[in-house]
Amino acid sequence: MNKLKGALPIIAFLFAAFAAVAFSPKNSAMNVYGEDGGQWYNVTGIAPGPTTYTCDVLEDVECLHDINRNPINPGEDKEFVKRGPLPPAN
Repeated sequence: MNKLKGALPIIAFLFAAFAAVAFSPKNSAMNVYGEDGGQWYNVTGIAPGPTTYTCDVLEDVECLHDINRNPINPGEDKEFVKRGPLPPAN
């Protein structure tokens, strides 16, 4: 029983640290990119539509990616299609 009493502060600290990380809000929004014809575009904050871009259905292709070019929604089977002027990725 004494060993358990001695471990309680450590357990409480670990639980508090976990809760602080798990339930804290994200500080910044993720940048979102799309690739069309070998050119990458930064579409962060740009809504898809007929004058910007669309995510058309195509087998084994992902539409949107993160900064490391990893699919944001892997397995979504949608192709990024540029429909209007978009800012190029740096």
